[in-house]
Amino acid sequence: MPQPLRIGLIGAGANTRLRHIPGLQAIADVELVAVCNRRPESTESIAREFGIPRSHRQWEDVVADPDVDAVVIGTWPYLHCPITLAALAAGKHVLTEARLSMNAEEAHRMLKAAREHPNLVTQVVPSPLGLKGHRVMRELMDAGFLGEMREIHVRGLNSALADPAAPLSWRQDAGLSGCNMLGLGILHETLLRWAPPPVRVLAQVHAHIGARIDPRSGSRRPVGTPDSVQVLSVLANAACASYHCSGATPFGQALDIQMFGSEGVLCYDLQNDRIRGTSRSRSPSANLDELPEIAIPPEKAGGWRVEAEFVDAIRTGTPIRFTDFASGVQYMEFTEAVVRSANGKTSVELPLKEFED
Repeated sequence: MPQPLRIGLIGAGANTRLRHIPGLQAIADVELVAVCNRRPESTESIAREFGIPRSHRQWEDVVADPDVDAVVIGTWPYLHCPITLAALAAGKHVLTEARLSMNAEEAHRMLKAAREHPNLVTQVVPSPLGLKGHRVMRELMDAGFLGEMREIHVRGLNSALADPAAPLSWRQDAGLSGCNMLGLGILHETLLRWAPPPVRVLAQVHAHIGARIDPRSGSRRPVGTPDSVQVLSVLANAACASYHCSGATPFGQALDIQMFGSEGVLCYDLQNDRIRGTSRSRSPSANLDELPEIAIPPEKAGGWRVEAEFVDAIRTGTPIRFTDFASGVQYMEFTEAVVRSANGKTSVELPLKEFED
C-alpha cells in the first residue's frame, strides 16, 4: 500500500477552499494534516470545517512540521518566495498559488532553489483560462492554421475596480501583490501556451480611481497598482501583440485572445471557452463577428486538474505542465518589464538582462 501523502496548508483563501482542499481530499491516500491561516481564529475555523487535525500559528511551524511532506501556499504573493525557499530547504514539495512572486528577482530565486532540489516537485497554480480548449488550439497552431503569425490582441476588461466607493483590495496594495497588475500575468501565461515569448515591451498604466479607503486603517490612501494597463510588444517570431487590461470598465467587458496570421485567424473567448476562426483554405475572408465556431470535442477538452497533477508528479515523476516555475519566471519577467516600461516611459527588452546566465 502506498504511504499517504501528508500536506500542510499555508493560507486558506477563496481559491484554496474552492479548489485545492476539495481537489486534494478527492485523491486517494492524500491527507491534509496541518493548516495555518492569517489569524488564529480563521485557522481554527478552516481546521474544523475541513477536518484538518493540526492548527499552527505561524507558517514556519507548518514548514518545520515533520509530519508534512508537501506544502500548498495559498497566501498573497508577498509570502510566496520566503515560504517556498524555506519549504524546499526543509525537504517539502511546493504548490504555490499564482502569481508566482512579487517580482522577477524573487521568481528567479525560487526557480534557482527548485533546480537545487530536483527531487522535490515545484508547481505554481496555473491560469485557469483556456485549459478546456488548449489541446485544440495547440493542434491548430502546430498544423500551421495561422500561417505566419502577425498580430495578437489580448483583452481583459471587467468592472472589478469600477466602483470608487469599493475599499482598497490587496491586489492594489503593492506591498502585498508586488508588480502584479489586474489579470495581465494570467492572460500572458495563457498566451505563452500558444505563442512565443516577447522580446520587447512598451507600456503605459493608469489609475482611474487613484485613492481608496484602506479597510485596515479606515483612512483613504493612494492605490499601489493601476486599474488600467496597455502594452505593446514584439514577440520572438516578429509578431506584434497588444494587451489591454482594465478593472474600471462597467460596460463592454471582454476576456479573449485574438490571433491573426497570413493564412488564418483564431479568436478564443476565454470567458465562455469558445474558439472561433477560419483560414484561407476554409473561407477567403470573414469579419471577426462572423467567424465560425471551431468545436472542442469532449475527448480533447481539458480542465482543472492542478491538485491531481501535483500529486502525480510527486508519486510518479510526471513532469508538471500547468505550470512549472520556469513558466512562472517568464510571466513575472514580462510583468516587471511592463512596470519598468510604464515608469520609465521607454521600451524594455526581454529577457531581463540582469538575470541572464
